[in-house]
Amino acid sequence: MTDDRLSEDYRQAGFSNRLGFGDHPALVVVDFCQAYLDPDSPLYASVEDARESCIRLLAATRSAQIPVLHTRVEFQPGGADGGIFFRKVGALECFVRGNPLGHYGEGLEPADDEVVVVKQYASGFFGTSLASTLTSLGTDTLIITGVSTSGCVRATALDACQHGFVPIVVKDACGDRDQRVHEANLFDLDAKYADVVSEQEVLDYLSSRN
Repeated sequence: MTDDRLSEDYRQAGFSNRLGFGDHPALVVVDFCQAYLDPDSPLYASVEDARESCIRLLAATRSAQIPVLHTRVEFQPGGADGGIFFRKVGALECFVRGNPLGHYGEGLEPADDEVVVVKQYASGFFGTSLASTLTSLGTDTLIITGVSTSGCVRATALDACQHGFVPIVVKDACGDRDQRVHEANLFDLDAKYADVVSEQEVLDYLSSRN
């Protein structure tokens, strides 16, 4: 089945409805760190284009004075706080406290007044204060960028939906180690849990708020 026919099949079955942007958005940058940018890292992915897209979105969001939040992964030495996840994915050693691969990607460093959520699992919501923070900010829409599409971006978007925030996943500002995996997960997110949109759509939305 061609991509167009597959999309139409899903639409006819009742999937892929549009949620749209709300009135009180926030941007979250998910785990965009050196582990995905350093070619010597076991988690390396070709995500430089996504990093540049994320930098542009970050600048536009700050200019629009919309809240920005960042997530990052950090484990204690030995990974006991990572549980089964740490045991399952050996590459998560990259995020043991003190490893430079856990540092933010260039151009994506948090500003002093931006919230940083430290997590041990895939979703930015699981075991963290993210939902409470977004609620206190009056957020209704979460614009999601970062890495990886099939892992922490997907998990965060799914949990955003389940916590009552409209998830807007920016396809240009997300990336994965394989383009096929990236695209398959974007398709599924768009069908069931989130609106998957382009960078330009978000920039136009942000511009319309000025």
